[in-house]
Amino acid sequence: MGILGRMSTLIRANINDLISKSEDPEKILNQLILDMKEQLIQAKKQVAVAIADEKRLKKQLDNEVEKAREWEKKAMMAVRAGRDQLAKEALSRKSEHDELAEEFKAQWEAQKAAADKLRNSLRQLNKKIEEATRKKNLLIARQKRAEAQKTIQNTMSGMSDTSAFDAFDRMEGKITQMEAEAEASAELAGELTGDDLSSQFEELEADHGSDEALQALKAKMGMEQEAEETQFEFEEEEVEEEEEETVSAPRGTWDSDES
Repeated sequence: MGILGRMSTLIRANINDLISKSEDPEKILNQLILDMKEQLIQAKKQVAVAIADEKRLKKQLDNEVEKAREWEKKAMMAVRAGRDQLAKEALSRKSEHDELAEEFKAQWEAQKAAADKLRNSLRQLNKKIEEATRKKNLLIARQKRAEAQKTIQNTMSGMSDTSAFDAFDRMEGKITQMEAEAEASAELAGELTGDDLSSQFEELEADHGSDEALQALKAKMGMEQEAEETQFEFEEEEVEEEEEETVSAPRGTWDSDES
């Protein structure tokens, strides 16, 4: 193969590859269905012509048969009239129409067989177009689903990219640095304006308030503990008094109770 032949093959290959990549399955399938329907329309026209020829031949056949019958009737009329020569001529004319009827019958039967075959082919073509239409819809649905999955996959791949999250982390670090610098500037400004002394007194008051709250809590806990100890001692005294009364009870009282 020469250089020109190789270049021609390479150019055709590249063109075919570009065409293949640019093909949209949905558009191609829709176009195929349109082409099939156009073929169906043309096939219907051809079948209609074949059926028309069949009907024309059938009418010619029926016409020749009818003429043969008419000449047969005329021959019978001539016989009744005693004119045998006229009857022979009428029978001769009947024979001509019988021969034509036989020829038309053969042509009509052949045309009818062809028309019936075309009818069957037309039905098969229509059935295939219906099947192709259903398959087209299924293929387009599969294409849409594949495109949706591809879009989702691309989206998920983009979400898995850590560059965006790294950018968030960098921005958070910058904002934290800005907050620290702002606090440092405020603290420095307070020291320069004498507000540091006021802030120290505020801290002292806050600590004093905390100490007072702590002392109040301890006092409360101490009062509760003393109340519990007092209640416990009171209960012990009651138990001791009951025991003493039981021991010092008179003997006679027990006897009278027993009697």
